[in-house]
Amino acid sequence: MSLEERRQRGRRLLDEMLGPEQASKMIEHWERICPDFAEYVTEFVCGEIWSRPGLDLRTRSLIAIAVSVALARPRALELNIRMAQSNGATRQEISETLLHVAPYAGFPACWEGLALADEVLGASPDGD
Repeated sequence: MSLEERRQRGRRLLDEMLGPEQASKMIEHWERICPDFAEYVTEFVCGEIWSRPGLDLRTRSLIAIAVSVALARPRALELNIRMAQSNGATRQEISETLLHVAPYAGFPACWEGLALADEVLGASPDGD
């Protein structure tokens, strides 16, 4: 697959996970701070890694949440929580993922993740 095909596949995936408007805003933000970073995320992270057939997007999102909270990366965590919702993860699954991180990355990391997830997800009347 060519670089351009991976770039297009990555952009389609970002549009799917964030919605076209939010994906455009995110890419514009990345391009403003570092065009190469925007290119790497779109082409490699989304067009290559996230597009692999071995795991579904919901599972990939939950893994990305766990890694983001363990590494104390709040911007990545917020983005991945939003994408997890689009990829079918429930509020409960996101909370369980964050709780599962506590014995490995520490309870403070878990707490920060749960607090951020609560802000991002807000109150949900149906418990999801």
